[in-house]
Amino acid sequence: MADEKKQEKDYTKEVDLLIPDAESTARSGKLQESLDKLFALEKQTRNASDLSSTTRLVKTICQLTYDARDYALLNSSINTLSKKHGQLKSAVQAMVELTIEWLDEIKQRDGVEKWLELVETLRTITEGKIFLETPRARVTLLLSKYHEKLANSSNAETPKESLQTASDLLSDLQVETYSSMERKEKTEFILQQMRLLIAVAQMKDEAAAKDGKDSLADGDPEWSKVRVGSRKINEDFLKDPENQELKLRFYDMLIQHALHSSAYLDVAKYYHKIWETPSVKEDESGKGRVALEHIVYYVVLAPHDNEQSDMLHRLYNDPALSKLELHYNLAKCFVTKELMRWPGVESLYGPHLRPATIFSSDKVWEDLHTRVIEHNVRVIAEYYTRITLPRLTSLLDLTSHQAEEVLSRLVVSGTVWARIDRPAGVINFRQARSAEDVMNDWSSDMQKLLSLVEKAWMGVNAAQAAVGKTKA
Repeated sequence: MADEKKQEKDYTKEVDLLIPDAESTARSGKLQESLDKLFALEKQTRNASDLSSTTRLVKTICQLTYDARDYALLNSSINTLSKKHGQLKSAVQAMVELTIEWLDEIKQRDGVEKWLELVETLRTITEGKIFLETPRARVTLLLSKYHEKLANSSNAETPKESLQTASDLLSDLQVETYSSMERKEKTEFILQQMRLLIAVAQMKDEAAAKDGKDSLADGDPEWSKVRVGSRKINEDFLKDPENQELKLRFYDMLIQHALHSSAYLDVAKYYHKIWETPSVKEDESGKGRVALEHIVYYVVLAPHDNEQSDMLHRLYNDPALSKLELHYNLAKCFVTKELMRWPGVESLYGPHLRPATIFSSDKVWEDLHTRVIEHNVRVIAEYYTRITLPRLTSLLDLTSHQAEEVLSRLVVSGTVWARIDRPAGVINFRQARSAEDVMNDWSSDMQKLLSLVEKAWMGVNAAQAAVGKTKA
């Protein structure tokens, strides 16, 4: 496609005379004759770089073939005009935009086959042209939605292939690099890409699970692409009140991605983002309550670390949580440095949590059990320097093997420090200190003691001085 040159001649008068004549000739049944005249003049206006006249002519050619319902001729005319030597970019862009407007009407009136032919024609002529990247993306989105609808239809022969095709069509578009597309439209495209990738990943995981394979294997490439796609979206842009719907869709998909890998803390963060959305937070008895409940569930399900502990304590101190008595008490159990006996937790919270969708899975319920055990181990390590293995198993309501396994995992992760003396059946929670460490602690304690003595002495002197002044 050549760069547009300076206009050499104005063909406005010739075009004004020819177009009504060509339209009249086409209505009389001589469509090809009228097109020949228009093509002849189009060549002259194109060579003269008369953009206005060329645009009018190419649009008239397409309009006449469309009005005649001759879609084969319409497709060939679009192809021919787009490939003309020295064709003006703006003229081709105007032709493509005009044709896109007819797609819905063609699909409803003339059927899917004619629609698909025109869509493929538009995708062919827009391929590789930067100035047509936005129209190409919009046409591709329509084609992707068609294949997705085909995959979801009851009489679909190959639903998996159709869904994969719909995802592949959109994944080929790098809309984040399009300078001619508005940011909101870019975001919608990326969200559509992520949604289809998640659908394909879930479909592959389900198929792998039925075959007895590792459910993380087949859909893993798509899940990775979802994470990559999420990084293309500016989260600050989603904070705009006008983009709340996009924000909710975005974090909903991130939640699905995090749940796939059981990243509970990430899920809690994403629900917190949803809860912070004004339209959600204001709905205290609806969406806001549900989001806050999910934050509590997933933050207590997350493995303990500094970030999880910080989020849990901030959530516990939030006044909004105090309105949810059950969830407030659940968070309090994990914040308070006291033992939680699993039978008691199960009897107290089980009837309320088990019916919930989150805890309906045995795996998630077992994860909650694990978090309760880990909390108890941290509490024991806080208050005990040494403890026998039978006593530990009694406090944790576990077998000795299970208790050792949990304790070993926490030691490896650096959550607690412990050493097991298996022959003696004793567990040490305090690391042996060197003489230097003991002396350093003693020196520090002596400095604190002398500081307190000095402070008390100064207070006594001040009191004596005040009494002396009073007597005087």
